[in-house]
Amino acid sequence: MGGPVQDLNILIVTAAVLSFIAILCKQPVIIAYIIGGILVGPWGMGWINELEFITAVSLMGVTLLLFLAGLCLHPEHLRRLFRSTSIVTTASCLSFFIIAFLFATAWQFVLRDSIYIGLALMFSSTIVAVKLLPTTKLHHGKIGAICIGILIAQDLIAVAILVLIRGLKTDHIAILDLAGLFVKLLILAALTFVFEQFALRKVLRIVDRFHETIFIIGLAWCFGIAMIFDRAGLSYEIGAFFAGVALARHPISLFISESLKPLRDFFLVLFFFALGARIDLSLMNAVLLPAIILALVFVILKPVLLNWFFRLAGQEPSLAREAGLRLGQASEFSLLIAILALESGQISSQASQLIQMATIFTILLSSYAVIFSYPTPIGTREKLIQD
Repeated sequence: MGGPVQDLNILIVTAAVLSFIAILCKQPVIIAYIIGGILVGPWGMGWINELEFITAVSLMGVTLLLFLAGLCLHPEHLRRLFRSTSIVTTASCLSFFIIAFLFATAWQFVLRDSIYIGLALMFSSTIVAVKLLPTTKLHHGKIGAICIGILIAQDLIAVAILVLIRGLKTDHIAILDLAGLFVKLLILAALTFVFEQFALRKVLRIVDRFHETIFIIGLAWCFGIAMIFDRAGLSYEIGAFFAGVALARHPISLFISESLKPLRDFFLVLFFFALGARIDLSLMNAVLLPAIILALVFVILKPVLLNWFFRLAGQEPSLAREAGLRLGQASEFSLLIAILALESGQISSQASQLIQMATIFTILLSSYAVIFSYPTPIGTREKLIQD
C-alpha cells in the first residue's frame, strides 16, 4: 500500500506522536502539526510525496470550519454585525497593507512585489481565529460574533483580490469581473436562503428522527452549496459560510454543528500539517531574516492597532484587547495570493516565499500568544481549556 494512503498513515502517526509530546510540554498542538509537516514533508525527510492531494483534502476542513461558523450566526445578527464592524475591517486592512508595503519597499523589493506583499498580509486567519475560539464564545459570546464578522468581510476582500490576480493573468477586465462577482454573490446567497426555506426544511422534517441521515444531509448541504459558489468564481469557504448562515435559522443547526466538529478537527489537522510541509527549506536562507522581522512587526503591531480600532468603534477595552490578539496573525488567503501571484508571473519567487514564511511565523507566534492568554479548546493550562 503506497501513494496517498501511505502518506495519510504517516501523517496521522506523526501528528499523534508530536501532539502527545506537545501536550506533555504544554505547547499548542497546532505548532506540533506544523512542525510535523516540516519534518516529514518534501523539504524535510521527504516521507510525504502526495502533498497536493493532502492539501486538497485539508481544504475540506476549512470549508467545514466556515460552515460551522455560519451555523452560529442568524442572518439578522450577521447583517448587524457587518454594519458594526465595517469601519474596523476597512481601517485595519488599509493599515496592515501600508505596514507590509513600506517594509517590503525598505527591504528593496521592487514596487510590484511590495504591493503584493502588502495585499497578501492585510488579512487575519479565519482558520486560526475560529479554531482557537471556544464553542461557547463562538455561539453565544460577543467576541465570537465580532471576530467572525470581520473575518468573513476580509475573506470577501481576499476573494476579490484573487479575482484581480486571475484577471491580470488572462488580460480580462478585472473591474467587470469584480462587478459580476458581486452580482453572483447576491444572487447565490438569495437562492441559498430560498432553497433552505422551501426545500431543505421539508427534507429535514421527514428525517428528523434519523441522526445519521441528518449528519449526511448536513454535509451534503455544506459541500453542495460550497461547490456551487466555487463554480461561480467565488470560493468554497464563502459558499459554506452562507450555507451555514441559511441553516442557522433552523432549530436543528446546533445538532448538526456538534455532529460535524470531530470531522472538522480531523481535516484541520491535515491543513496545518500541509502548511508546514509547504515550507521550502532550500529557499529559506534568502528570506528567513526579513520573514522573521516582518512576522514580529505584525504580531506586535496588529493586536495594538486592532485594539485601538475596536475602542474607537465603541467596544469595551477588555473585548478590544482580546479581539485584537485573536486576530493578530496573517491569513491562509495570504498563502493563496502568494502562490497564485507567483504562478501567474506577477511577483518574484523571493516575494512569494517571504509572504508564505511570514504568514506561517505569524500563525505560530499568534497561536502561542492566544493560547497562553485566553481560553481556547486546546489550552495549555487547565483554567484556559474551554470547548
